[in-house]
Amino acid sequence: VQLQASGGGLVQVGGSLRLSCAVSGSYATGWFRQAPGKEREFVGDINWNGDRTTYVDSVKGRFTISRDNTKNTVYLQMNSLKPEDTAVYYCAADRRPWSMTNHEYSIWGQGTQVTVSS
Repeated sequence: VQLQASGGGLVQVGGSLRLSCAVSGSYATGWFRQAPGKEREFVGDINWNGDRTTYVDSVKGRFTISRDNTKNTVYLQMNSLKPEDTAVYYCAADRRPWSMTNHEYSIWGQGTQVTVSS
């Protein structure tokens, strides 16, 4: 499977963006982000059929992950964006049973830049 995140851009504080990740097959899918000078951070993930999601505390209530397996796409809806959300966002996938439990993913795509301006 090949992954590609898309949908990034420049948005003002409080605005919204929706990122997309093309994922074909029954993979759990995670979203991660990396800000300049910082380590990569887990954002959230979703299981293969879309009935379970987890999020890092800093995005709970603002970000929502969903998927449409008929379109082979996983989405990251980001609302109420803050300057600290500025980062390159990556999607990742895995079929191992413990992927969501440990937030460990072995297949990575290229990222998309999200910049939140104040």
